[in-house]
Amino acid sequence: MDPVIQVFLAGSLILILLLITTTTVASVEQKSDNKTLGMPINSPAYPAPPNRFNNREYFIITYETDPAALEKVVPYPLKVTEPIVKYEFIRMPDSSGLGDYTESGQVIPVEFNGTRGLFVLSMFLDNEPAILAGREIWGFPKKYGLPSLKVDPVSRDTLVGRLYYGELEVARGTMGYKWQALPTDDIKKYLEDTPNYLIKVIPDVDGSPKIHQLVRYHLGNVTVHGAWTGPTELELFRHALAPVADLPVKKVVSGVHFISDLTLLPGTVEYDYQT
Repeated sequence: MDPVIQVFLAGSLILILLLITTTTVASVEQKSDNKTLGMPINSPAYPAPPNRFNNREYFIITYETDPAALEKVVPYPLKVTEPIVKYEFIRMPDSSGLGDYTESGQVIPVEFNGTRGLFVLSMFLDNEPAILAGREIWGFPKKYGLPSLKVDPVSRDTLVGRLYYGELEVARGTMGYKWQALPTDDIKKYLEDTPNYLIKVIPDVDGSPKIHQLVRYHLGNVTVHGAWTGPTELELFRHALAPVADLPVKKVVSGVHFISDLTLLPGTVEYDYQT
């Protein structure tokens, strides 16, 4: 083969290899820079926030508990203000990017920098994308469980919330179904204006803490379609890995049931434990 042709072919091959390499690098960079966060990188388990929830149904039971037990689970710099817990059952049939699921857990009234708010202690739910997104983005304390919220199909007059961890029931709440209407404006203000706090903890690759933050999550675009109260009861059952009964029920204060639309917005870091 003519030496000139050989040199030309060799140069062309090098140029092709450079183009392939550049394209590959650019492709990887594009995937790394896109707004779809999470793993695996080529098929993330969830989209980037915000997430919209339509017809989100809440059943919240407020109860008195042991003050000493609360002090053990509420982290600094949050402060316990009263011996109160809010036990929640939440039905989410229409969640953008996350799907259809139900959630249950405990929320504690607290104070941070002189402002009253809520600390989310635990959440159990039946949806993998919501678990992964909640933990990785905001730091929601989510674990897999089997909660439910529905009207009793036999009596037809009782709202029933249940939480199973595996095959065992760990929580059961009941309320007279839509006994008495409540002002929806009060519920809307509660959702939009109350600060909600989380502890986000993510380890480094060696197992040591990489991220340790107090995070606030934000709700917006809230519409409340209806709110009700009625006679309410709550039972909690002891379980080693779903310790909701560690905050025992001394007295049920109230129950509220409401249906709303809202948007879960990106969070903000309120306190960094690493600095």
